[in-house]
Amino acid sequence: MFEIRIICDPADTDRVTKTLTEAFATGPVRQYATRDGDRARLYITADHFTDGEPEPQMWPTPEEAYALAPSIISEIGWTANEAIGRPTYGWLGREFWLRKAAVLDRIALTDDAPGDAGEVPRSKRPAA
Repeated sequence: MFEIRIICDPADTDRVTKTLTEAFATGPVRQYATRDGDRARLYITADHFTDGEPEPQMWPTPEEAYALAPSIISEIGWTANEAIGRPTYGWLGREFWLRKAAVLDRIALTDDAPGDAGEVPRSKRPAA
């Protein structure tokens, strides 16, 4: 079981709720206005379907999902270029955050050994 939180235009709440109830076994939807009052916040407890209900769709493998994606180097360059001159990532849109998350995911997938990404194994450290 997991919690889903969505912020959307109030006109989209019915469509969003309907789509989620088709994809997951959901509980009641709790809806609140955002602080600015312009959008709606939806909170939904959900779970995968079980016992006689449709199976959830299978997610693509990382290889399938990123098959047509630009190279990691290209995406790092794009995200860096988009962030230049913007204080604390101000005014960056959805595309920036999705592409940044995707490139970080791809970098994490290339790491064969589990652990902190900031740790370099002794065997790969440059000689002093």
